[in-house]
Amino acid sequence: MARLAGKVAVITGGSSGIGAASARLFYKEGARVAVFARGEAELQRVVADFGENGLAIAGDVSRMADLDRLFNAVHDRFGRIDVLFANAGMNNPVDTVVDMSEEGYDRTFAVNAKGVYFTVQKAVPHLKDPASIILTSSVGHTKGWPGNTVYAATKAAIRAFARGMSGELVDRGVRVNVLSPGPTETDVFSPDDIPQEKLGEMKQGVIASLPVGRIAEPDEIARAALFLASDDSSFMLGSELAVDGGLTQL
Repeated sequence: MARLAGKVAVITGGSSGIGAASARLFYKEGARVAVFARGEAELQRVVADFGENGLAIAGDVSRMADLDRLFNAVHDRFGRIDVLFANAGMNNPVDTVVDMSEEGYDRTFAVNAKGVYFTVQKAVPHLKDPASIILTSSVGHTKGWPGNTVYAATKAAIRAFARGMSGELVDRGVRVNVLSPGPTETDVFSPDDIPQEKLGEMKQGVIASLPVGRIAEPDEIARAALFLASDDSSFMLGSELAVDGGLTQL
């Protein structure tokens, strides 16, 4: 039997990478799926085969009006939410404490921390009891990588959100858990502002740090998200699931 049969899932950051892979997998497993991100065309491609069981809404998680529009649309189409995957995020400018701009700092926190927090807040009135909430953090919050400080701080905030939200929502049967991917083949590894030669060197350095000797594919992270979304993880609450090729474990 499909593991999400009859459920309604909302996925932010759903236009590419982990979010898009999760949307396709959740649909395959029986869910009706709403995806949300800034790119309208990319979102439409994700749900192209979903028919009436798919919904694409374009917007920015850091804008409250956009979140209201998302959840109103989901309510009008599907009536409730069983699974919320707050996956939208961005990589901060790779700047150190010496040269990080205020604009870069504010934008990273606006998307990665504020965006996740208020995505959950705006979804709460629409959640079915019980429901599963998944927050995407990163194993980066456990590491002291130069140039990664602001990003890591936002992902550490997400870990804290999950614990606090779990205590606040458990009486409704709402489970909040964290998915912390390791390095994954997403848009993070194809930025426009880094030469391909430099990018290749960076990737090889990342691969060398991973015990499994490779970067994850989005589908691998999506399967972990499916576990947290489904009743298979019914006894998990406030937990963090690291899917990182052993990076933080060995």
